[in-house]
Amino acid sequence: MALTKQIMGSSLLERSLFVPSSPSSLFNQTRFLVPLESKRVLRVRKAAKFPVATISEDLVKGSSSSSSSSSSSPASSSTSLVSTEKPVKFKVRAVITVRNKIKEDLKETIVKHIDALADKIGRNVVLELVSTEIDPKTKAAKKSTEAVLKDWSKKSNLKVERVNYTAEFIVDSNFGEPGAITVTNKHQKEFFLESITIEGFATGPVHFPCNSWVQARKDHPGKRIFFSNKPYLPGDTPAGLRLLREKELRNLRGDGKGVRNLSDRIYDYDIYNDLGNPDKGIEYARPNLGGSDMYPYPRRCRTGREPSDTDMYAESRVEKPLPMYVPRDERFEESKQNTFTVKRLKAVLHNLIPGLKASLSASNQDFNEFSDVDGLYSEGLLIKLGLQDEVLKKIPFVSKIQESSQGLLKYDTPKIISKDKFAWLRDDEFARQAIAGVNPVSIEKLKVFPPVSKLDPQIYGPQESALKEEHILSQLDGMTVQEAINENKLFIVDYHDIYLPFLEGINALDGRKSYATRTIFFSTPRDTLKPVAIELSLPFAGPSSRSKRVVTPPVDATTNWMWMLAKAHVCSNDAGVHQLVNHWLRTHANLEPFILAAHRQLSAMHPIYKLLDPHMRYTLEINALARQSLINADGIIENCFTPGRYAMEISSAAYKNFWRFDMDSLPADLIRRGMAVPDPTQPHGLKLTLEDYPYAADGLLIWSAIEDWVRTYVNHYYPHASLICNDKELQAWYSESINVGHADLRHESWWPTLNNSEDLVSILSILIWNASAQHAALNFGQYPYGGYVPNRPPLTRRLIPEEGDPEYASFLADPQKYYLNALPSLLQATKFMAVVDTLSTHSPDEEYLGERQQPSIWSGDAEIIEAFYDFSAKVRQIEKVIDSRNLDRSLRNRCGAGVLPYELLAPSSESGVTCRGVPNSVST
Repeated sequence: MALTKQIMGSSLLERSLFVPSSPSSLFNQTRFLVPLESKRVLRVRKAAKFPVATISEDLVKGSSSSSSSSSSSPASSSTSLVSTEKPVKFKVRAVITVRNKIKEDLKETIVKHIDALADKIGRNVVLELVSTEIDPKTKAAKKSTEAVLKDWSKKSNLKVERVNYTAEFIVDSNFGEPGAITVTNKHQKEFFLESITIEGFATGPVHFPCNSWVQARKDHPGKRIFFSNKPYLPGDTPAGLRLLREKELRNLRGDGKGVRNLSDRIYDYDIYNDLGNPDKGIEYARPNLGGSDMYPYPRRCRTGREPSDTDMYAESRVEKPLPMYVPRDERFEESKQNTFTVKRLKAVLHNLIPGLKASLSASNQDFNEFSDVDGLYSEGLLIKLGLQDEVLKKIPFVSKIQESSQGLLKYDTPKIISKDKFAWLRDDEFARQAIAGVNPVSIEKLKVFPPVSKLDPQIYGPQESALKEEHILSQLDGMTVQEAINENKLFIVDYHDIYLPFLEGINALDGRKSYATRTIFFSTPRDTLKPVAIELSLPFAGPSSRSKRVVTPPVDATTNWMWMLAKAHVCSNDAGVHQLVNHWLRTHANLEPFILAAHRQLSAMHPIYKLLDPHMRYTLEINALARQSLINADGIIENCFTPGRYAMEISSAAYKNFWRFDMDSLPADLIRRGMAVPDPTQPHGLKLTLEDYPYAADGLLIWSAIEDWVRTYVNHYYPHASLICNDKELQAWYSESINVGHADLRHESWWPTLNNSEDLVSILSILIWNASAQHAALNFGQYPYGGYVPNRPPLTRRLIPEEGDPEYASFLADPQKYYLNALPSLLQATKFMAVVDTLSTHSPDEEYLGERQQPSIWSGDAEIIEAFYDFSAKVRQIEKVIDSRNLDRSLRNRCGAGVLPYELLAPSSESGVTCRGVPNSVST
């Protein structure tokens, strides 16, 4: 009862006429009305298979005269009413929770008032209960009478986030268990239905978690279907719900035709054919990704927009501020949208700045001194450019959203320089970020020296590296290279093969100059890393060309600046692979087909859908926004990262050549990279090659917690392998995810099978890990580490000069200026900063690992709710372990003077840019 009060509001219950939901009190306090002519006593039979409605005193009487007789029954945990006469009718009540929109525009306000008036004259919200049982007469599911949602007109102006409404249904005493409810919205405007709770059945409240927008009937004529929180495998679906289960899935799949409306709830697939804009000019055309051997890619959500005018295979663009289609329930909720809007103000202002470039002197377009970078945090961009007054004249409203009295576009100080302003200059910090920074998943144990390319030598030149033993021998504490390899002391971050095929095109772009890099690290006795050599490769241009060079740690002032430039190129390579492969491809794009297939093939009452639901939240929306302004032609990625227009081609090549779903579990990934070896004596069955590897050490705690939770869940519903093989919805989901969603790689032999519970545990754990912890590790450190551009430049504009090069003299004359001019320009840097600031931000409505909306009623299975609370407790304990590790001075990669603690896998967070927190889903 306390839980019911919490859900419904205590005052509401206290005013209700419903009797308590315990069986004993129900039958002691309830009056039963029977027709006068029967004069027979109703008997009670035990072992009912469904909850039975209690009958309140205000029951609906038949047209014939009737009288009431009191009856009581012994307490019983499973009782039902059986009448030898015609079933009596009685009322049950629903509490409907609607979430209000806090900020409305004028049109929405007017429509809301119209709906309030129309509600009084019968254009209202109508609900109908559907039983799990079939009516033997009609051969259809038993239904209640239709009920009207009460007091809409009275409560429509309440300025609160949630409003509770009521409705009363009339049902027969043999109605059985309510399993579904249909909703018809006769208003003009959609509303957000959060939940429905039905009171009046003997087994207690029946909960319907809805969390969905209900469209007006004029836009979507059909009734909306919502199922109770009780999970059913397809074969266990009660007879009364089977048709509704199939109908709802058909509605969500659509027919694959036509242009999608923003109010639709249809999930379908398409290729990435909307990144380019050929109608704008040939320079904005981009290859379609997906559906070809040359550019394979996962599928994205279909919008059905018309082809562009100039290319029938390219979909026409929708540009900001117009919204891209995603199914209505996938759109950001209001607080999330508000967070994005505020953060995007900086990006919006950046769109104005190119029009003011005439005001900029040539010397003002680049960073010329490190103090110019510092000024972004102390003054703001517009004051630095001397443009604040000019911008305010053009857009006076900006004055209302100034972030400080000092200036617009003033940035928060990134964490990387908050504790030690010069930490980024040190080699040990450069190396530490390879295992505890924003991209800790590229480093590998060095297995062969010199490293060897896998690229075709006929196209890309000799496969041999320019690295020699003499380059690194002096840095190995007296070891030979082979000894260091044998003792797991050498590691590599190798971007040679992923960048080299695109370098010729990249370096032909205006303002882009890059290498394909390899970086060798040595593990010191203190378990920290130090870089010992950087190999820089350019496209092969013949036997006499200098296409490869090696830079080693400095010995004097000149080589120090050379070394800094080499590290900047490594960081630029790393930023590109991080964003295009590890972040976007692995945690955004590759998950989208599994999400689409889940909505299309798994009923909302399927237990696996209920498990995955919080890990799918907002992902389709953030991916659509990325296609609109991040990964599109002339978008943020192309403008701010070294690969430019070749960015998504690199992502496609990585999908084709490097990505494997079965390697996306944390243990498999660590073993593949040689960063761990199987060891059954260790807590997680693995021994780390580098013990103080913060990402891996913390990640294994979370991976194991996720896997244990998933295993408990799966074994609860699938005690036998045959249940998995015979689950048509589950098999259809997995098959469609691969054969349609990942169609270009569907024939690969590495796809896991789905034949037993361990197969399912592995597949689900991979998906949940990537949606939650993996994405968090790769995303929420972007501004804390990348917001100070010299620490992690996303692009480079100059190669490293050698003696005899025309630029060598200017490099020697002013190496600081040469270095800074090799980094992004002022406007490139600040645009990048504005975007990663947005991506690194937690919104106020974030749900973190171990949390769920309506945590006690998301499932009607009490054992599963208890298991989920155990999982939540384990997640909280992991956070304490991580906090203690960050105070352990023996762990030098996360604790020390000026060293940032590793918190990217600490599960909880406040809102904002915090460099910590593991949300359930990919939502930024």
